[in-house]
Amino acid sequence: MENLEISKIMNLESDQIDSCLNSDIIKVAVIGIGRIGLPTAILFAKSGLSTIGVDINKNLVEKIQNKIFPLNDEPGMKELFDDVLSNQKFSVTTDIQNALSQTNVVILSLPTPMTDENIPDYSSLESVGQQLHDFLNPGSLVIVESTVEPGFVENTLISIIEGNDKKFEAGKTFGIGVCPETANPGEILKDFKNLPRLIGGINKKSQELISSIYSHVFSVDLIPMPNCKTANAVKLTTNVFRDVNIAFVNELAILFEKLGIDIFTVLDAAKRKYNFQVHYPGSGVGGPCLPVNSYQLINSARSNSLSIPKLISISREINEKMPFHTLELLNDALNSINKKLEKSTIGILGISYKPNVKDIQLAPAEKIISKLKSLKCNVKIFDPYFISTNIFSIDSESKFEDMVKNSDAILVLTSHQEFSSINPEIFTKLMKIPLIVDTRGLFDPKELNKLKIVFRGIGRPN
Repeated sequence: MENLEISKIMNLESDQIDSCLNSDIIKVAVIGIGRIGLPTAILFAKSGLSTIGVDINKNLVEKIQNKIFPLNDEPGMKELFDDVLSNQKFSVTTDIQNALSQTNVVILSLPTPMTDENIPDYSSLESVGQQLHDFLNPGSLVIVESTVEPGFVENTLISIIEGNDKKFEAGKTFGIGVCPETANPGEILKDFKNLPRLIGGINKKSQELISSIYSHVFSVDLIPMPNCKTANAVKLTTNVFRDVNIAFVNELAILFEKLGIDIFTVLDAAKRKYNFQVHYPGSGVGGPCLPVNSYQLINSARSNSLSIPKLISISREINEKMPFHTLELLNDALNSINKKLEKSTIGILGISYKPNVKDIQLAPAEKIISKLKSLKCNVKIFDPYFISTNIFSIDSESKFEDMVKNSDAILVLTSHQEFSSINPEIFTKLMKIPLIVDTRGLFDPKELNKLKIVFRGIGRPN
């Protein structure tokens, strides 16, 4: 085929797709090569498809060009990264116009954060949509992996790509659909190999093309959806389910503290019932997904003049109060040894929003540390993913022991796997009056009690 024909993937018949996938005719641009986009691009290149990763982050692009893998907390990905670089199937650039000129499949893996007012921010997608209008090859296929609220693709993104001049027409001069990412940070390769994917398209042709391409790259079940908005609704439903259930457990944890009941004992027994799916309490729900996804559904109702979903809203309220409940536990523990929280030295154990990843997006630690600083506390941080790093305007410690020494209290905010081997006797050796506030169930209260360590925990009786 000539290059002009190569660019028009939407002109391919279904019986031509397989041969094109194996003959370097289909060329891919992944726009946004962060936590999900980079592994996605690597897997596409690993499947034999020439793939260009695009990002506005010059430092990130330069790192990758220098063969430095930026996601060392993703098991198995570095080996694949090295492999696709050596096979010259993968390259990266900051030049989106140049990347689009060489490709006929465009995957959007861009962030969809929140504003300070808890309104979803789709500005990155909207900006790239305008660039697609300007530079997309006619006949190309656009696939949205970013998490968006139902209707965003149909009502907003398509109109931006088409433009007021109607340069393009969705479903005819370009295809578009969605395959929402579902991978869990820290387990991305595992999830890529095991989790089914949802496929929705603006029309049947777009959906068929996406299914053919993804079945070439991923050996998982592909679930056809009737349209884009339904696929996006499924993605949000699975994550908001978790946010709501964590709120339920957090609310129980606060109640059980006062009733003298251990929430972890309750959950351990409850999870043995076949229809109970266990969730655990904590100092808050962070990350780029769960909090944002709940607000995306809330915003979807609001923007369509519908009633705001009450359960989701209340769940957000509960989870957003957990950092402050954590501070109440800390204050109560210090009061029990006749010490004030103000101007105390507080050691923070773990600041990532979840275990075993280097990620602080919307981490509860940020709110907690901000409040501690406002009380003129001396805050010390130890996190194995942020060694000797300035984080939240604090220089983190290089050693766990340095964080513990001379601290008035240790506040556990993340239960990284490395922490499971900590012998609590170290707190009795390095602290004047050992005191631990555990928000993640890392330590056994009975063991701490034997060591005469002052203890408070979310969902734990005093």
